[in-house]
Amino acid sequence: MTGWTRAVTCALAGILIATASPSTASAQTPKALVGTWKLNPARSKYNPGPAPKTMTVVYALTGESLKITVDLVPATGAAQKWETTAGFDGKPHPITGHPTADTITLARINDTTGESTFMKGGKVTAVSRRVLSADGKTLTISTKGKTEDGKPRNDVAVFDKQTGA
Repeated sequence: MTGWTRAVTCALAGILIATASPSTASAQTPKALVGTWKLNPARSKYNPGPAPKTMTVVYALTGESLKITVDLVPATGAAQKWETTAGFDGKPHPITGHPTADTITLARINDTTGESTFMKGGKVTAVSRRVLSADGKTLTISTKGKTEDGKPRNDVAVFDKQTGA
């Protein structure tokens, strides 16, 4: 494990321990996060690009866990569907369909901010920070990591909450 990976892992473990409680995911997940979110490409930045053609993220409570489903149509290539059901328990949970991750760990930072660590083969491939706007209508996900071909990536994806979702 590299020094950077170790530092990130230790920092995230500290965040998870500090924010973990015996309460359920529903108590830890802002209710405004639950629902369907659609990518707003005009407000998003992908480095390196290009941005996906479309991307929808659905957050749903499932017992004490958060179910996350991502439907994505990349600029090139086949459509993707990622899914996971994970708790805020500091443990890696399986993620299926993700091109650069086989597990995800969720951390709750505060009522409007959360962090997801993506790993493949036990190595961190990306860290995403979710920030929910005060009005609950905009979700910004900033991701730093590596692309499928190993290049550095630094994306800021802005999502709009879908009404009636």
